[in-house]
Amino acid sequence: MSNTALATKGDEIPAHILKSEAYTSGVGRGNEEVGQNLTIPRVKQLQKMSNEVDKHHNDYVEGAEPGDFFNSLTGENYGSELYVISLKFKTEHVVWRDRTVGGGYGGAFKSAEAANKFIAEQEKSEEWACEETHSHVLLIKDPETGDLTRTPVIMDFSRSKLRVSKAWNSQIGMKGGDRFAGLWKLYPVSTANRAGEQFLNLGIDFHGWCMKEDYEAAEALFKGFND
Repeated sequence: MSNTALATKGDEIPAHILKSEAYTSGVGRGNEEVGQNLTIPRVKQLQKMSNEVDKHHNDYVEGAEPGDFFNSLTGENYGSELYVISLKFKTEHVVWRDRTVGGGYGGAFKSAEAANKFIAEQEKSEEWACEETHSHVLLIKDPETGDLTRTPVIMDFSRSKLRVSKAWNSQIGMKGGDRFAGLWKLYPVSTANRAGEQFLNLGIDFHGWCMKEDYEAAEALFKGFND
């Protein structure tokens, strides 16, 4: 095999790429037609019953604890605090398979009718259910390095989290300006359902206004979502 170098190795981004338009403006040339034809990672808040915290389950993640925020696509565990910019909001109807028969994500649909049509087409439709869901498209900021992710993630708010989502939307609206102008801290809050069973919900606090470079990166990504 030739010893000719084919690429710059390592995770550190070379200076010549950092200075390119993609990193100065947040827009990567060549991706103009991609739009939303990609898999956006989903971040979920782990619960006591989550497979990732069960040491006897195949999906167990070492060190994962209830309340942690977990990226379902990359397998990254962000820990119990998440700093985010809320880029975009939408209401969806998400289809899930009952966890007692293995669980699974069926997809997100714009209407309940479309979601129920998908369920009816499944071999065992009784194993699936549709939930009205608030989907927040987020950018994650690393509190240690100050780096802002360039890949958006989605966090779904359903059931008891719908109330949290509505309150968050109200806070964002009262702040004024663009939705992506502020940085928010997400963290676990212990609560109980009507049966008295304890579970973890979300606390959300305004951490401050975005840094200029973060705001500009969020703005560029937002424009890409809406082109």
